[in-house]
Amino acid sequence: MRADCAVRLCSAVLSVLFVVLGQGSDVSDAGRCEGGGARCADLEQDRYSTAGAMRAVVVREFGGPEVLKVEEVAVPQAQAKQVLIKVSAVGVNPVETYIRSGTHNIKPPLPWTPGHDVAGVVEDVGKEATKFKKGDRVFTKSTVTGAYAEYTVAEEDATFRLVDRLSFQQGAAAGTPYMTAYRALFHRTHGKPGETVLVHGASGGVGLAAIQLAKARGMVVMGTAGSSEGMELVRKNGASHVFNHREEGYTDKIMAATAGVGVDLIIEMLANVNLEKDLELLARHGRVGVVGNRGPTEINARAAMTKETSIIGVMLYHMDVKELGETMAALYAGFTQGTLNPVVGREYSLEQATQAHKDIIETKSAMGKVVITI
Repeated sequence: MRADCAVRLCSAVLSVLFVVLGQGSDVSDAGRCEGGGARCADLEQDRYSTAGAMRAVVVREFGGPEVLKVEEVAVPQAQAKQVLIKVSAVGVNPVETYIRSGTHNIKPPLPWTPGHDVAGVVEDVGKEATKFKKGDRVFTKSTVTGAYAEYTVAEEDATFRLVDRLSFQQGAAAGTPYMTAYRALFHRTHGKPGETVLVHGASGGVGLAAIQLAKARGMVVMGTAGSSEGMELVRKNGASHVFNHREEGYTDKIMAATAGVGVDLIIEMLANVNLEKDLELLARHGRVGVVGNRGPTEINARAAMTKETSIIGVMLYHMDVKELGETMAALYAGFTQGTLNPVVGREYSLEQATQAHKDIIETKSAMGKVVITI
């Protein structure tokens, strides 16, 4: 018993030194614990709780998924109007893969921990924070210190209460996907009840959010996916008509479903592939809301001129305070009443962040929100 306590005390002291000196990531697992099994797990838990250290994904150079490395770093502290959140789940967004690669116009200073969407429990609050207290279940739309970590700091205005009926994994899928979908449908393209909307690439996190939101607003909802499983998922979430966008001639089927008139509104997840088709599918005065794009896009502008259609960019970060208030009121109503239900797809551990980044780009058919579970 004394020997065990001595090992624990020694481990804790060493951990503090490693954090202070910035050497925690250089210490091997073997050097930290020789007991193995449950005893090793106990020592690891003591080390984190005593030393204030945590695991986090750290990017020290831009590049491929392999630059995502799990390191031991100090737990951040909440300042002013901030909250410290003990993370249970993290939503992985495609934009994080672009930023990580260095090809995005946003290039954060390095080292950098990716991520915006977390769900978890408030651990502490800053001295000026008034909206939350320790123990509150919350989710975020952005973070200050990064989401791929055991703890994160977020501004309290970017943090929201997680309703009891939603799991932490669903909470991690509630922020960016639903806010983006709401902005695309109603703030930017001004979708109205009775209009026909096509969600092009509907089986992912934002796509399914758009399907549910449009259905709840009284729109006629169509969606596409790249597999039979994806199509079934889109149908289950409220689409009246579902099409396989990998099937030859699928656009003809969409036009036939509208009796040749076309759709009023398209929410587009991959504009570099689909925008030319979108312009052909639109009805007169139709609108395309571009949510996602992965490369140069070439179109014949005459297709837009002929029907006086509009191509509209969508960027969540431009949402102002008034729009945020409207969005959250609508989302809370849906989350509480059950008309909005975030769909969780593949789940990964923190150590599998590299694989999560590979899969979110390479998958042929998304199946809900990709989530890292802590």
